[in-house]
Amino acid sequence: MCTFAARKIKAMNIQLIWDALTSDTAINPLKILVLFISMTVLSIYLDELGFFRYLANKTLKRAGKDQKKLFIYLYLIVSVLTVFTSNDVIILSFTPFICYFAKNAKINAIPYLAAEFVAANTWSMALIIGNPTNIYLCTSYGIGFMEYIRTMWLPTLGAGLTAFVMLYLISYKHLRQPIQGEAEEVVIKDKLSLWVGIVHLAICTSMLAVSSYIGVEMWLVSAIAVGSLVVWCLVIDLCRHHVPDELMALGKRAPWKLVPFVLFMFVLTIFLNEKGVTAAIGEWLGSQYTAYRYGISSFIAANIVNNIPMSMLFCSIMQSCDPAVLSDAVYATVIGSNIGAFLTPIGALAGIMWSTILKQHGLKFGYLQFLKIGATVAVPTLLVAVSLI
Repeated sequence: MCTFAARKIKAMNIQLIWDALTSDTAINPLKILVLFISMTVLSIYLDELGFFRYLANKTLKRAGKDQKKLFIYLYLIVSVLTVFTSNDVIILSFTPFICYFAKNAKINAIPYLAAEFVAANTWSMALIIGNPTNIYLCTSYGIGFMEYIRTMWLPTLGAGLTAFVMLYLISYKHLRQPIQGEAEEVVIKDKLSLWVGIVHLAICTSMLAVSSYIGVEMWLVSAIAVGSLVVWCLVIDLCRHHVPDELMALGKRAPWKLVPFVLFMFVLTIFLNEKGVTAAIGEWLGSQYTAYRYGISSFIAANIVNNIPMSMLFCSIMQSCDPAVLSDAVYATVIGSNIGAFLTPIGALAGIMWSTILKQHGLKFGYLQFLKIGATVAVPTLLVAVSLI
């Protein structure tokens, strides 16, 4: 099927693809990739310095021997950090930590791993920068940073509370046992570099919030923030006569593999759009009960083709949407792309990476177990979120 698609794409007008990739519009995938990779790099830098692990350790220590408190604190810290960073980075940073902590504390890791994964993929809806799908869908239709917040804060809050209640109920029997072990001590050695990273992330997020008012595109704000961070790191390392280890780690951990994947899917959606496929799907979805139809269909589609290609496909589908209900369709698709990530492991790239990390730590979390927990939590969370648009 991929070979067939590739042959068809080759037969397309190359000029059409080139115009799309070089256009000075919000839908340009290169701008979207710069924004996502830049925000991810800012988060990875803090992770390399041990920031997320330090906060997690401090938070978990406050729970003492009470697993119920531990569960609540973990959900809260993951939720807060996801809002201001990136769900993928938080998942990749916290998952190994939870595996180690649960082993040392002699407790069942599954409730905490589920809470982490669900929280990261629910609260990533809060800001436009929380997920690459948010960025692509909203920038494609000219939705700004503050406009996004005004609409999505209530669906995100409702979804976050619903997800927490469902997770707590299904995990309660495991949480009654006391914690046996102790948390490890985490110390941040390079506090100067840490503050440089925190300040850059804070300023970048603040500038993104006002970017539409000052006429600067979000991708440019994030790119400048990363450029400034790189310069600061080089100056600090030069003064210390150190090798720039953090910068080299950023180069290795940045999500470069996402670039060809996104570009291929972008070209494929152009092909489907040219052939009238996306328009036909848009007509089938109609303009009644828009939020529910787009929310549910995108939720299901994310678990068939993954949430990134789903978002690119739906972005094209919504071109035939009634302008009166277009914003509902966009926000509902954003919700489906985020919450769909924890229905099955293939709903998002983070789910695939998450499952791989668990296997490396000898933890069994099969597809059916994922689906059982995912369906129990994701379905009510989706319906609540879509209802609040």
